[in-house]
Amino acid sequence: MALFKDMLHSDETLFKNEEALNYDFVPRMLPHREMQQKQVAACIKPLFNDRAGKNCFVSGAPGIGKTAALKWVLRDLEDDTDDIKPFYINCWQKNTTYKVMLALCDQLGYKFTQNKNTEDLFKVVKDLLIAKGAVFVFDEVDKLDDFDFLYSILEEVQLKTVVLITNFKEWLMDLDERIKSRLMCEVLHFDPYNAQEGLEILQERVKYAFFPQVWGEEALEKVAEKTYAKKDIRTGIYLLKESGRMAEDESSRKISEEHVEKAVVKLDEFTVKKKDDLELKEFLIEIDKQPLAAGVDGVYLEGLMTVPTKTFPTRQKQFFAVNGRPTSHAVFRTAVKQVFGPLMPAGRHPLLYLNLIVPTATSNFRG
Repeated sequence: MALFKDMLHSDETLFKNEEALNYDFVPRMLPHREMQQKQVAACIKPLFNDRAGKNCFVSGAPGIGKTAALKWVLRDLEDDTDDIKPFYINCWQKNTTYKVMLALCDQLGYKFTQNKNTEDLFKVVKDLLIAKGAVFVFDEVDKLDDFDFLYSILEEVQLKTVVLITNFKEWLMDLDERIKSRLMCEVLHFDPYNAQEGLEILQERVKYAFFPQVWGEEALEKVAEKTYAKKDIRTGIYLLKESGRMAEDESSRKISEEHVEKAVVKLDEFTVKKKDDLELKEFLIEIDKQPLAAGVDGVYLEGLMTVPTKTFPTRQKQFFAVNGRPTSHAVFRTAVKQVFGPLMPAGRHPLLYLNLIVPTATSNFRG
């Protein structure tokens, strides 16, 4: 009896290249984002003729290929020419002008940044880009604490294309008018992958990451179904990796539907408290249920907001509700600006959640 024939040995693995299942991996082929890549490339094209490029605002839900598509364009640009310098900055990690300038200097190969202030660093960047085009891609721009670097780049770097990426389409509306007027950008929105597109992307990733014939068709389709339900391709990549590891833990030469089901259970149980949510707790003020105004019966306001020393550059972190139902009615933003505006630094906004409690018969807000 060949009891051990189908058992994976300790020196064997199912993974050909496990790094291909990292979220920042950019495959050589990026299916179903060709149109968006061509639109970004069109914004960059004038730089090849020593003319200013167009700027671009990219939005769309998480996990639908925005970052991968832009990194693919930057890689293709770097392979094509030495006359245009590509930059990629994740603003969740580099969320201030000083940090952005340090990152730009680093990507330019300039290491003598010690004891230099922000203006000094920007001068270095400008000097190194003289007579050279530049493409600046700033990802997760909704995490920025200030936009001074963006104003400086738009104002003082001549041959450039600036690309801003965020999950929030409405983010652009809250951008400082002085920056918005200089940005004058093309708007590019990414829609989620459909079920077939998601499956094909996962099939391509399996080719990069696993040895042939490791995945069964039914098991991979199960991963694709969960990915489509979540509308996030990173869900699928996570399930590919975890299913493979679970198969290896059981010394299996094949990844089965049972391995995928175990990975799905782990995914559903896996919750991460966002780091910035934890940090914000100490800055939150609770607004206890209280009458909206004297002489107005049955109308109350309750919620949470940050102290004036903890503010943000946009209104993206402001949420409103009437009787617990979300609304985006303009009257709320206007009221917040009138009441809290004088307490905040210029161009800054609080994080807040306000719930207006009104008698049901008088609740006529439409969000």
